[in-house]
Amino acid sequence: MRMEIKGMGLLPLTKSTKVNPVKENVEDFGTFLKDALGRVNASQLEAESLVHDFAVGRDVELHEVVLAMEKADLALQLTIQIKNKVIEAYQELMRMQV
Repeated sequence: MRMEIKGMGLLPLTKSTKVNPVKENVEDFGTFLKDALGRVNASQLEAESLVHDFAVGRDVELHEVVLAMEKADLALQLTIQIKNKVIEAYQELMRMQV
């Protein structure tokens, strides 16, 4: 018994349609990064302001101060981790052979 493999030949192509990229609500990476760093800075400044108000005896609850400080610290730690990952990815790209 002899078996033969037959090629499928060329498949008919359907008319291709071009997909236009969505430009709505798209901002560039630089703007996004600037806004994100601005929000981190704002949380740091807010925590600093609450600490100052608490230290001079204004009507600020201790738990509000601690919560603001923890939020600011968490935002800063996240920013540092993102920076480290970006640097790591860049270094990996630089080590690639072309």
